Amino acid sequence: MDSGSYIAFDGERRIAAGCRPRFVSAAKATLDRRKEASILVFDGLTSDPIEVDFRGSIDDVLARLPASATMQDAAPATAADAAPRGPGRPKLGVVAREVTLLPRHWEWLAQQSGGASVALRRLVDAARRNGEDGDRVRLAREAAYRFMSAMAGNQPHYEDALRALFADDPARFEKLIAAWPADLRGHASTLAKPAFRREPGAGAG
Repeated sequence: MDSGSYIAFDGERRIAAGCRPRFVSAAKATLDRRKEASILVFDGLTSDPIEVDFRGSIDDVLARLPASATMQDAAPATAADAAPRGPGRPKLGVVAREVTLLPRHWEWLAQQSGGASVALRRLVDAARRNGEDGDRVRLAREAAYRFMSAMAGNQPHYEDALRALFADDPARFEKLIAAWPADLRGHASTLAKPAFRREPGAGAG
């Protein structure tokens, strides 16, 4: 299942990025000019490789592509929105459910500003934010790694750049990929940026 966003490369040169018709049109035009062109297509968010059969017309190619995750995910979201709400404050989307805690937990909650419910909601929101930040870093790091492994294995300082990616060292990462072809460098940098917890230049270079 793919995200519906793509990036296509002809060797080290990016030929298209964006939606299906855009990258298919660019790839077909490249193949029409050079039958020996080596076109690689990646999911624009995850860097998963996308297998594309470019035979036939543009419509033929589009019809053979897998369904987009963005379209497939729309129905469950709509169904969830339509589901009846339980007791609570329905206008705010608040649902009442049983929570089982030890006495010391209830005592601590009772001392918090706004009471137990407000304190629990704050704790859950904080945990979600922390978890989402960790997920963002992990997913971005994986996407950058997949792309670099597929496209940049022969580039100078490739292995050191991977080490900098996983070591959370953006300044060193940018320095190590500086000599790469512009399109490879640009996309690797874009993918890696959300994987770093600090801005380039904030740590050792």
